Order: sequence, then C-alpha cells, then structure tokens
Amino acid sequence: MDIINLKIKAAQIRIDLMQMITRAQAGHTGGSLSNTDILTALYYKIMKHSPENSKLENRDRFIASKGHSVESLWCILADLGYFPKEELETFSQFGSRLIGHPNNTVPGIEMNTGALGHGLSISVGMALASRREQIGYKVYCLMGDGEQAEGSIWEAAMAGAHYKLGNLVGIVDMNGLQISGSTSDVLSSDPLNEKWAAFGWNVIEIDGNCMEQLVATFEAIDSTSDKPTLILAKTVKGKGVGFAENQVGWHHKVPTEEQLQSAVAELQQQIDSYRKELVANEYNS
Repeated sequence: MDIINLKIKAAQIRIDLMQMITRAQAGHTGGSLSNTDILTALYYKIMKHSPENSKLENRDRFIASKGHSVESLWCILADLGYFPKEELETFSQFGSRLIGHPNNTVPGIEMNTGALGHGLSISVGMALASRREQIGYKVYCLMGDGEQAEGSIWEAAMAGAHYKLGNLVGIVDMNGLQISGSTSDVLSSDPLNEKWAAFGWNVIEIDGNCMEQLVATFEAIDSTSDKPTLILAKTVKGKGVGFAENQVGWHHKVPTEEQLQSAVAELQQQIDSYRKELVANEYNS
C-alpha cells in the first residue's frame, strides 16, 4: 500500500474506533487516535503477517504494551479479516472477547497485555526465541511515554541490549499526556533519548503521525544489527479529531453522538483530501 492510501486507511480506522467507542460508551479515545498511524504503517506496509493464518510460524510479532489503547488495534485486525468486522459492535460488552485490553483469545493477538511495563519483557523473550530458533521474525513493541516510568521497562531494555537483539523494535508513542496530566509533570523521564541510548539501543526520533517518516524508518531498520532499535515517535493525543487533540481529558473520555458526528465529518474531509491528491498524482504520472 502506498503512502496516500495508508493515510486514507488511518483516517478510516479512526472513524471506526470513534464509532466503536461511542457505541460501547467505553474506551481510551486519545491514545488510540495517537497511535493509529503507527499501527497502520506496521500492519498494512511493514509487518509480515497473515490474517488467514494468524499462527504462521515466521510472522512478525506485535505487542501492544500500552494495552489500554487497544481500540485502534481491534479496528485494524477486523479490517484485515482476523475476525468479522461486525464483532466490533460487541466491544466492551458483557461476554465479548473484544475487551478494553488485548487478549489472546482473539486471532492476531500474541499475548495478553494491560498492566503497564510488561510488554517489552515479553518482546525481548520473543525476539530471543526468534534468533535462537533461527526463525527470522521481528518483534515490534508499542509502549506509552507515561509507561516509561515503570521500572520493568528498564530491566527489559538492559536485556534487549545484552542479548544484542537487532530483531527487536521498541516504539514509544510520545503524545506527552497520561491520565492525570502531562508526562513531564507527573514523572518526567527526560532525556528519554539519552537514557535509551545509554542502555545500548539504537535510538531514532521521528514524527509518529507522519506516514512518510514512519514507513521510511521502519524500512531502514537493520534487523541483523547487534543493537535493538527504539523509535521515539512524537505524536498528538487525539490526533485527527480537532476537539480531542492535546486534551488530557480525552484519555478515556467517550464522545457524545454530536461529537461523533463532528469527528466523522472531520475525518471524512481528510479522506476526501487524500483521495483528491491520489487522483492528481495519477493524472500527473
């Protein structure tokens, strides 16, 4: 999928997750909107995976360590065909397997996650297994910037560097906000780039809502390197929905029907703009 179509896909996923959260009257809206571009780049362009065979041995693995922002992941897995899209209508309802965190009863989910600070340790183990068994898959682990305050993150960071796991990619969704305020006010982890580099990781800083930068960065990672890679992806909490952008209250606020209609209209305008760009490019080629 090319860059413009990835942007269209990300906007469509944002519409789906806003509708899902509004329907369920539950969810983490802001963080899911901020990480949608990252997940779209991974699942539609970068990762080797198969919705038809979710247990394909050499598939790349994705671990959502910031598990509370699972809504974008549910919408992407449904869109790709891991489970029927109609199942999104059961999100957060009694008896549904689509709960507020990843769980591995759902095809495409590798591990249950939710308690912050655990996902990177799981990812280190998977990456080490891939290398020792000579299977050759990569492991991508998405963390939050507030999650960087968890001590277990740094134990896993040491292990990843110690075992020279070049097939391990950590991504920090740096939207700058957590449930009770800005990450810098609650418990600052700055300078995060220097800390990860000091732990022996190859550190890259990008705009995590820029599809061009995301794809170029993921494609340039050398999995044969003797260093794991950490991508500091600066994002906007609530990205794509104007009234929710950079608003701490939208960490887990649920849209009203009126707000949903406003968000859908805004995102549809973005899609229409991208489609015009697509047509213009085809005309000029």
